[in-house]
Amino acid sequence: MTSQNPVAEAHSDRAVDRRARVAVALVFGTNGAVFANLLPRYPQIKDALGLSNAELGTAVAAFPLGALLAGLTASTLVRRYGSARVASFGMVVVALGIFLAGLAPSWLLLASAMFVAGAADAVVDVGQNAHALRVQRRYGRSILNSFHAVWSIGAVLGGAMGSAAAGLGLPLPWHLGGSAVLFGIVALVAFRFLLPGPEDAEREPADEAARPVLALRSRDARRTLLVLGALGVIASCGALVEDAGASWGAIYLNGLGAGAAVAGLGFVALQGLEFVGRLLGDRLVDRFGQRAVARSGGIIVLVGMGLALAFPTIPGTIVGFGLSGLGVATLIPAAMHAADELPGLPRGTGLTIVSWLLRLGFLLSPPIVGLVADATSLRLGLVVVPLAAVVIVVGAAVLPRGSTADAAATLRP
Repeated sequence: MTSQNPVAEAHSDRAVDRRARVAVALVFGTNGAVFANLLPRYPQIKDALGLSNAELGTAVAAFPLGALLAGLTASTLVRRYGSARVASFGMVVVALGIFLAGLAPSWLLLASAMFVAGAADAVVDVGQNAHALRVQRRYGRSILNSFHAVWSIGAVLGGAMGSAAAGLGLPLPWHLGGSAVLFGIVALVAFRFLLPGPEDAEREPADEAARPVLALRSRDARRTLLVLGALGVIASCGALVEDAGASWGAIYLNGLGAGAAVAGLGFVALQGLEFVGRLLGDRLVDRFGQRAVARSGGIIVLVGMGLALAFPTIPGTIVGFGLSGLGVATLIPAAMHAADELPGLPRGTGLTIVSWLLRLGFLLSPPIVGLVADATSLRLGLVVVPLAAVVIVVGAAVLPRGSTADAAATLRP
């Protein structure tokens, strides 16, 4: 005879799911906010240390370098310690690294702090997405895009905090120290409400498709690895599109004659419509499937940015960047989810590899565009955006055709 009322048990499970969803969202928001707090303080750090533009840029590049070198360890850490601990406690390390970057008395220590923060951020990224996918499996429908939308909110909040602190002349130790304490506490409190138990608790019982890849038939193993590589490529294309707006949007608009107040609107439009796309993305994915949504998004990027570059005007370019953000809004979450469901790989490995390749896209995108721009023009350099859109349209074939609930079955060889 059962000792618990089934209705009460179901209500309790729903409460656990809701708390876990809020907790994961807080971790995502914290992840977006912590680093964004630092961005508006770069000019002050540059002046305080007497750095040239190249020296500051090299120090900042230590962040993605640390992420690339540490990122492939994430799946091992998640399997050993659990995604909840990796995401929450890792955020404390990220916050500490950003705080130390603000205190750095030399270029070397600044670069070292950025390296540590980037390494921890790469691990947190896998941990938070892995836990978000656990929660999504309990819901039985797509909610992953909503977590990435909260990350965008956190990034806007962090940037606003940093801008306000810079405008008020708040000393770096007080600003970044306060940010580290605030968001570190948020991450630790969130940990209490994340899901307990093993990472596979919400998955179906393991079958032949879940065995290590070397144990699969060679044809199936090759297919799994090819799909994983394709997912990494389309995720990197999404990163390239996002970075184009962040790194080059203001410079390109300025070259078209936009003033300082207008030049930043390309990036704002990209972030704003990407946020909207992520709010709507889960419903669209559940209705039309990941493949159709990603392919439609690629077409939106191709048409929007293609027309903006073919007929360059300030309003048209702002709209083009905005449509680019809308088009790739669901792409990275879709690639991460599909990689996490790939058969024949140890749990977390596919997600870790796609996350690593994604950061490679962020690292390589600025110099590629810059080299083309130096050799020809920035307008021609930004043609990489519609080219990336073509790759997305073609590469979307590796994504599941159906809804989130059907993803695992669709991906099996």
